Amino acid sequence: MEDLTEVITCAEFHPTHCNTLAYSSSKGSIRLIDLRQSALCDNHSKIFEEHEAPGARSFFTEIIASISDVKFSRDGRYLLSRDYMTLKLWDLNMDSGPVSTFQVHEHLRPRLCDLYENDSIFDKFECCLSGDGLHVATGSYGNLFRVFGSTPGSMEVTTLEASRNPMRRQIANPTRPTRGTLTSMTRGVRRGGENLGVDANGNSLDFSTKLLHLAWHPTENSIACAAANSLYMYYA
Repeated sequence: MEDLTEVITCAEFHPTHCNTLAYSSSKGSIRLIDLRQSALCDNHSKIFEEHEAPGARSFFTEIIASISDVKFSRDGRYLLSRDYMTLKLWDLNMDSGPVSTFQVHEHLRPRLCDLYENDSIFDKFECCLSGDGLHVATGSYGNLFRVFGSTPGSMEVTTLEASRNPMRRQIANPTRPTRGTLTSMTRGVRRGGENLGVDANGNSLDFSTKLLHLAWHPTENSIACAAANSLYMYYA
């Protein structure tokens, strides 16, 4: 293990083209493979990666860049990736950079040393897309999960808790609608505007409770979330 500089972290087949395979790595890159060229995946047809800004590198840069999950959109045009800090949406026809970046854990950046000490920085969060491709979702700490609008220019975002009362941990926001659909709950809330470092009562989040696994139904507007020993399903 000490001789390894990069490992494969996730792999996913294209939903409609069985010859196309994507796999991600611990260095934050996603490679697209065309199996018609070769059954051995030594050479990639495309690579998707976002280069860091000059001078921005730190001890944690490579750790938080490691991709924990990748998912194709249902139509196969887009690829969603999850690293420790963000969700990124990639267009397969544009490998120059992601078309959208969703901030998930930016509020934790000042606490990366603590997260490294307790090994939380190595947690692998999954991601998913809605069947219509209009929303993306991923988990976080405190059994929270976040849903973002993925259309260009969308500012939709909402944070819910995987519990019997998913709205319990939401931070009060006068502009937040109260109707119970994923679309209506997210409309009008600025992306990344909520501080997930504390809950609605000002209490620190428990990093031992985390929502790593979730899945969106391919045709219905419902999400399944696994938190501890319970499975929660939400339908809008």
